[in-house]
Amino acid sequence: MDKILVTGGLGFIGSHTVVELQNNGYRVIIIDDLSNSSLDVLHRISTITGITPEFEQIDLKNKAKVTNFFKSNNDLKGVIHFAASKAVGESTEQPLMYYENNINTLVYILQELEKSNHANFIFSSSCTVYGQADELPITENAPVKRAESPYGNTKQIGEEIIQDVCSVNSNMDAIALRYFNPIGAHESAIIGELPIGVPQNLVPFITQTAHGLRDKLLVFGDDYPTHDGTCIRDYIHVVDLAKAHVIALERLINRKNKSNFETFNLGTGKGSSVLEVIKSFERVTGLTLNYTIAKRRLGDITAAYADTNKANMELGWQSHLSLDDAMASAWKWETHIRKK
Repeated sequence: MDKILVTGGLGFIGSHTVVELQNNGYRVIIIDDLSNSSLDVLHRISTITGITPEFEQIDLKNKAKVTNFFKSNNDLKGVIHFAASKAVGESTEQPLMYYENNINTLVYILQELEKSNHANFIFSSSCTVYGQADELPITENAPVKRAESPYGNTKQIGEEIIQDVCSVNSNMDAIALRYFNPIGAHESAIIGELPIGVPQNLVPFITQTAHGLRDKLLVFGDDYPTHDGTCIRDYIHVVDLAKAHVIALERLINRKNKSNFETFNLGTGKGSSVLEVIKSFERVTGLTLNYTIAKRRLGDITAAYADTNKANMELGWQSHLSLDDAMASAWKWETHIRKK
C-alpha cells in the first residue's frame, strides 16, 4: 500500500483529499499544526472511510522537526502539500506571516524531498497566480502577472521555487494544481469547511449568516464591471477538487507526466457572481439571506474562471457537481455541525 504524506490534511481541502486517497487504497499520513483545523477532523475522516489516518502535529516552520519527520518516513510514495495560510484579505494585513508560513515551509519540505531517490510532489496552488487575467476563461498559458495580494504572491513564488528545484533535479516530479474557488462539503456532512473565527471565504460566511451566527453577509463591492456589479469566480465543489489530487498523484506515480513540472487549472469552467452564489443558496434552501453591499476589499480581482481543457484531456478529470450541489452540501454541513 503506497504511503502518501498530506500536509494540512485536517483542513478543508486536505481532509476531503485524504478521504479520496483512502477510498483509492492509499495509506495516508497527515501533518497539521491545528492552527486552522481541529483534531476532531481525524475522527470524522475515519467515520467516513473506516480508517484512521496516521497523524503528526508538526509546525512545518520548525525545520528540525521537518527533517526528523522525513528521516522517520523515508518510504513516502508522494507528498500533497496543502499546509499554508490561505486568505487573500488577511494576507494584505499580515504579509510577513504569509511569507513565513507559505514559503519557508515549502522550502523545508523540498529540501528533504531532494535527498530522496525519487519524489512525487503535488502543490496546492491557486488561480491567484494569474492576477486579473487579460482573457477569460483562463488557460494555463495565461501570463502569470504581478500578484494582487501577498497570498497570491506566495503561490507564484511557490511555483517558481518548485520549477527551479525540478529543473536541476531529475528525481523530482511535481504538479501544481491551480484551484479556482473550492466550496461545498462531503455528501455525508461529516467533514466540510469550518473556519476558526470570522470566515474569510464567501460560502461559510453565507451559511453562518443563514444559521444566525452572523448578523448579515457583506458583499464587497457592487460596482465591478460585471453583469450585476459583483465579483465573478469559478466555484468548484471540494469533492471534485479532491478527486483531481488523486488523479494527479497517480499521473506522477505511473510516470505519465510529460515533464517533471506541470500545471493544471482546476475549476468548472463557469463563472458565477457573488449575487448568483447567494441566489443559488436561497434557491436550494428556501431561505432568504440578509446581506448588504460594502466597499470593495483590497486584493480582490474582478473576474476569474477556468479553461479546464488541459485537465480534462491530459488528466482525464472533470468537475461533475454543480453550484447548487455545492451550496446544498455546504448548508447540510453547517446545520449538521451546529447540532452539536
